[in-house]
Formats: sequence, structure tokens, C-alpha cells
Amino acid sequence: MTEFDPTQLLQEALDRKAGGFVELRYHKKRSRALAVEKGRVETAQVTEHTGVGVRVLVDGTWGFASTDRVERASIETAVDQARAAARSSARARTERTEELPRTALARGRFESAGVRELADKPLAETLELVLKMEEEARGASAAIQSASAAYSEVFEEKGIVTSDGARAWTRLVRPEFRVSAVARKDGEIQRGSESVGATGGWDCLFRAHGPEALAERAAARAVDLLSAGYPEGGRTKVLLSPSLVGLLTHEAVGHTVEADFVRSGSIAAGKLGHRVASERVTLCDSGRSEFHDGAGGSLSVDDEGVPTGNTVIIQDGVLVSYLHDRESAARFGVAPTGNARAWEYDDAPLIRMRNTYIAPGDAELEELIASMEDGYLLDGAANGQADANGEFMFGTREAYRIVKGKKGPLLRGVNISGQAFDVLRSVDRVGREFRWDLGSGHCGKGQPAKVDAGGPWLSCAVVLGGRRA
Repeated sequence: MTEFDPTQLLQEALDRKAGGFVELRYHKKRSRALAVEKGRVETAQVTEHTGVGVRVLVDGTWGFASTDRVERASIETAVDQARAAARSSARARTERTEELPRTALARGRFESAGVRELADKPLAETLELVLKMEEEARGASAAIQSASAAYSEVFEEKGIVTSDGARAWTRLVRPEFRVSAVARKDGEIQRGSESVGATGGWDCLFRAHGPEALAERAAARAVDLLSAGYPEGGRTKVLLSPSLVGLLTHEAVGHTVEADFVRSGSIAAGKLGHRVASERVTLCDSGRSEFHDGAGGSLSVDDEGVPTGNTVIIQDGVLVSYLHDRESAARFGVAPTGNARAWEYDDAPLIRMRNTYIAPGDAELEELIASMEDGYLLDGAANGQADANGEFMFGTREAYRIVKGKKGPLLRGVNISGQAFDVLRSVDRVGREFRWDLGSGHCGKGQPAKVDAGGPWLSCAVVLGGRRA
């Protein structure tokens, strides 16, 4: 993989166009994707998107421009275009950002593990694995009607230079693998799927389960769901798995504490210093992969050149911080948290999460099950939605009734709903085991972003929906 450090070129352009605040961001994104369905190769593609994004702050107003020509003259022209855009829009601005907060900005080179490993791995070798996993899932049972498997990897290189001191070069890779199977019996159809995503090499991607185990689990779930019963609905005690804790943490809590949403009136507005969860809950968002390597949203430097540390959002049940870029930090009078992220070079940075999680406690899963008199164990995040008030509804992939500390058979058609902070207030036990479990797919907020989320098993209360058989 050819190494190119663009910071010298960006610095030269910056020096020639000095004046006011200027931010230059080189971004090269190269993607490889493979997909197989019913034994056929449906996708085998390589794409690349490279250019430079330019932001300036003029008269308290942002201006943005970009160029796909990575050369000094084109970058300098983009600076002029961004300044012209800022001046043009400044006249209509009623609110201005006069100065960005001073903060320690990143300087140096930052590379994640796995970049060279995956760049050197032949695509044909990876395709062989994808074909084999689809075949194994499809042949796992006579009830399996079809299966699919897919693998993708995104290599990203960035150079970020700002007029107030940032000069950073970063490189990382994010691989993903997914497999699904469709089972049919007596006219009824059920689907099982497994997906993993990471930042790093294959050791990170397949840390918890190898590809063979993922194919086996997807097929087994599809078949087992054909004969599964239904739960009783209503408010009930549950054990939420790390994947569901991650989904709740990201979708129903994390978005409400992004400072731009806070300023728009999310439920977290005005709640700093207030108790919003059980004292057993500490919730964080980190650019690092805490507890073990490979979290899918990991990055060393955000797209404003701010180092990404670990931001504690809820400390022992009390809301203590929002998530900020440099502009929102200036408005709130705090330091930026390193949450400014842009999907492509021609996107302006937005406030986005990275790796969001609830910190682990000290209870073993077996202990949590044994101590539950009547409730459900829920595992596997499916689809769902949440809003700025923290109201959510999520589907689950697996559910089991627990009665007097004993886990019953698999159930289907189970979804959960509620208000996220009410759920967090109800937490009475926190598990020891921690997993990142939401690294595949993308978060959407005007533009995509790679994120991850997770946590331990949580004992709490939710509204459970289902139906009687």
C-alpha cells in the first residue's frame, strides 16, 4: 500500500493563503467489497474517493469548499471559494462564531493496526472465504432456502492542517463481514443473520467468533425461529445483551447529547449536573477502543485536528458532558471533545459519536439469570428507531423467558420500547462481561459515519411487545 503524507502539501497551501482561520483536510478512501448469494458472486468491486476539503471562518461565519485535485493550486483556489462563500452567507447570519476555543491540537502520525495486513491480503483469498461461508450457511439445514455472505473493507488516509496548529496524518482500515440465511417451513419464513465490524485486522474482526461460527449461528437462528413461540407483552424486567445495550446507548442516549441536537432542544438540554440514570450507570463515548482492541468507530484524531480521548457523558448516573466539535464547545464555554467527523473529503464535519458504551460492573451473566424471578433475556440488536426525546423502539433477534432463575426456550417477534433515561434509571445490576457489538453498518445523520457501541449485560425494565401464539 503506497504511503503518502499530504501534510507538507497542505501546509504549503496554508502558508500561501494565510489570514484568519483555515482548515485543510486531505481524505483518501479506498473500498473493497465482495458479496455472494445462492452460490453466485453478486458484487466484486473496488472504489476510491480522494480530495481535499477546505473550511474557513470569516466574519464569524463558516465557508466550505472542496477539490478532487490534490495539488497546491487547486487547494488554494478552494480556499478562495470557501472564503467567498463565507462572506456571502455572513450577511444573513444572526448568530456568529467569533473565535474557536484554544485546545491542544494533534501533531504527528497515527496509524491503526491491520492496515498493512489487509492491504496485502489478496482479494481472491477473501472471496474464497466469502463463498465458503455462504455455502456453509446454505447447507446447514434442509430448511434453509437461501443464504448470503458479504465482506467489505475501507482504507482511509487523512491529513489535517489548521492555521492554529494542527498537523496530523492518520491511516486506518475498517473491515466488515456479514452472513444471513433464510429458512422456510410450512409456508413460514424466518431469517437469521450475523454481522461484525472493526477497526483493525482480522484478529479484531473475528475476536469473538470466527467466520464459520457466524455462518453456523445465522443458519441455526433462522431454523430455530420457525418453531419459536411468542412472549407476553407489557412492562417487565429484562436482561439486555451488550448489543442491545449498545443500540440503546447510541441511538436513544448518544444522539440526545450531541451538542447540535442539544441546542435544538433534545431531552438532554439543560440537564447537566442532573441525575438521569441509576448510580450504577457510567456512559462514555471514546475515540479509543476501550477494554479491548477493534471497536468500529475508533480514530486517533477527529476531522478538526482534535485528539480523540474518552468523554464521560454520564458519571455514576449524573449527566456531566455533551459531545462537542470546536464550534459548539465555543458556544458552551467548554473544551471540544473530538467528535467532529466528515464522511468524505467533500463533506463538512458534523458532531458524531465514535465508540459509545456503558462501563462494565461486577456481576456474572449466570448470576444475573439466577437472580431473576420473572423476566426475559434479550440478545441481538435488530432494527429500530429513536427520537430526540429518548423514546425508542428496537427489535431483538433472540428472546428467552426467565422464570425463577431458569432460562426457557427461544421466543420470536420480540421488540422493546420505552424512554431511554427511564430505562437507565431502572438499572439495578450491571454485568462484568463487556463487548463491542455494533461495529457493522453505519450511523446516519445527514451523512454516514462508522461507529461502534456496546457494554455489559444490564438488568433493567422495559416495555416488551409481542403476541400470543
